[in-house]
Amino acid sequence: MRFHKLGRTGLFVSEVCLGTMTYGGKGFWAIMGDLGLDPVVEQLRSAVDAGVNFIDTANVYHEGESEKLVGEAIGKLGLARHSLVLATKVRGRMGPGPNDVGLSRKHVLASIDESLRRLKTDHVDLFQIHGVDVATPLEETLDALGDVVRAGKVRYVGFCNLPAWTAMKALAIAERMGLPRFVSAQMYYSIASREIEREVVPLAREEGLAILPWSPLAGGLLSGKFAAGEKGPEGSRRASFDFPIVDKGRAFGCIEVMRPIALEHGVSVAQIALAYVLHKPFVTSVIIGARTQEQLVDNLASTKVVLSEDELRRLDEVSALPPEYPGWMVDWQNTRDKNGDGSTRA
Repeated sequence: MRFHKLGRTGLFVSEVCLGTMTYGGKGFWAIMGDLGLDPVVEQLRSAVDAGVNFIDTANVYHEGESEKLVGEAIGKLGLARHSLVLATKVRGRMGPGPNDVGLSRKHVLASIDESLRRLKTDHVDLFQIHGVDVATPLEETLDALGDVVRAGKVRYVGFCNLPAWTAMKALAIAERMGLPRFVSAQMYYSIASREIEREVVPLAREEGLAILPWSPLAGGLLSGKFAAGEKGPEGSRRASFDFPIVDKGRAFGCIEVMRPIALEHGVSVAQIALAYVLHKPFVTSVIIGARTQEQLVDNLASTKVVLSEDELRRLDEVSALPPEYPGWMVDWQNTRDKNGDGSTRA
């Protein structure tokens, strides 16, 4: 297991992060999984034994049950809190009232206290806003996040699912107001969905943000158990909840290229899909979640898969994004700026 710095911080996280969306079984989230305490303890033990030190959850997962199970599992295993990097999120609806959702000061401050209670800890290492809240000014959210950092309840702050322009605006506001800046971007990214390479990845490189891909198997679609024109395995998550959104044609094209590569390596198609993301230099830690222990063990093994330059080229080609403006204009203009021998103009 390799470790990478979380953005510009001095904090190191494992290249694989244990996702916990399958922990609980409450409400809508039961579609994702319904693991109770015993299988959660087993998953956490396997992940830590494999070298994982990074755990990601959210207050909204299973109406708080995911956080509760993570806290109980850490205690049951007797894991030292300082050895773990614990991340959670705020934004989702946690009650019926008008202020039980969003990124207002009221909801942020209430949510961190409730998350800490469920997780049985006095702080989280990474507190992430779970998306855009159009009702709340960014200044209000960032100021509230600054308060929870100064109170010692949170070590670092990050974001999930923000457009690049919103994230850059937030970074500028934080600098202007002297507030803690975002250190990470948790974004949907897989071989079949490389859209963040257009705007978010350049932003992350410029501003020193860690990229934490979620759903690198596209909700199980890239597991190798699905094929074009087929319904897919009975009981699979994709069969009942077709999310996240993905270009199915591109996804199945990727699967067909990954199958022979997986055979050559003697591993699952899922491991090739994960290894592809792990090979991306801008990726800090890949979030993996599993409905079963077998899935988790298989996913963890992806860290041992080494793809050749030719294999990476083939995978890049089949998953390439179509040209999009203004990106193609930027590339075209800067290519023309080069001298005839390929060097940059004087």
